[in-house]
Amino acid sequence: MSPAAASTIGRPDSPTLRRVAAARRRRARRALVTIGTLAVLIVAVFCLSLMVGRTMYPPGDVLRVVLGQEVPGASFTVGRLRLPRAVLAVLAGACFGLGGVTFQTMLRNPLASPDIIGISSGAGAAAAFGIVILGLSGTAVSLLAILAGLTVAVVIYLLSYRRGVLGTRLILVGIGIAAMLQSITDWVLSRAGQWDLQEALRWLTGSLNNTSWSQVLPVLGALVVLAPVLLSRTSDLRASQLGDDAAQALGVRIGRSRLIVVVSAVGLIAFATAACGPIAFVAFLSGPIAARIVGPGASPLVPAALVGSLLVLVADLVGQYATGTRYPVGVVTGVLGAPYLILLIIRVNRRGSTL
Repeated sequence: MSPAAASTIGRPDSPTLRRVAAARRRRARRALVTIGTLAVLIVAVFCLSLMVGRTMYPPGDVLRVVLGQEVPGASFTVGRLRLPRAVLAVLAGACFGLGGVTFQTMLRNPLASPDIIGISSGAGAAAAFGIVILGLSGTAVSLLAILAGLTVAVVIYLLSYRRGVLGTRLILVGIGIAAMLQSITDWVLSRAGQWDLQEALRWLTGSLNNTSWSQVLPVLGALVVLAPVLLSRTSDLRASQLGDDAAQALGVRIGRSRLIVVVSAVGLIAFATAACGPIAFVAFLSGPIAARIVGPGASPLVPAALVGSLLVLVADLVGQYATGTRYPVGVVTGVLGAPYLILLIIRVNRRGSTL
């Protein structure tokens, strides 16, 4: 580069700075368009889920029910059955999506999802143990699942810590913990009676059946409290993608930031899992899908949360009405996620482990 060209780079009107500014504006527009499109799709599917079923209700009746008016028939079916279910689908999907993409971004690996590294398995094993062995139900099972998810996350973090946390090491430790927890779950289910077995399997599969507002409110509270914490750490997560040394050079306090991020992400996953079970692969799928549609350079956190909500809403509709048999939402997401996992492993082997 000639001295004359180099001297113009730092000037406000230099061609290089204009190109950088234009690229940033394009990324910002693409991110806004992506978020807006996802939000519109979520609203459309949400409204559709309130209208369709064994009894179809017109949009006017659904709107009156949502506004609190009494509509014969629709007030019970829409207000008591469909509305809590759809709201929980949106909230739980957002929790899974945001928590999953946080791990994937922090560890620079799309395989570093709570589905893969054992956090969801911990909550599931605790819930099965509580239902079958301890005879718990309802809120007690949810609290046990939350505590187990947090505990398993701490154990995985400590076992993988050695002068810092290496993403590959954490994933391998998490896979081993998940296998151990799955064996515990299988042992518990082998001892279950018929009724307890049905209840445990319904919970382990991931289901929105029989959703009530008492299940929705804790998830809403977790999302309201923890999502802003994660969003406030967007710049730290971006810096961590450059590696720990580079992030520290940029002023990021790696240990403190990572602890806050891990606790917040695990909290979201644990509360969502406690409400509707470990819905398979939503946390795993949301991040890579969001990163692809939002493009490089933009934060995938908000798009991943929206993708998670959309995935759960659509999967629940497909599970209920696409075939003659009604399937839990976790069955549908499992069918979608398994082949994507294989494709992602192939892609990671070929191109590297970045999201």
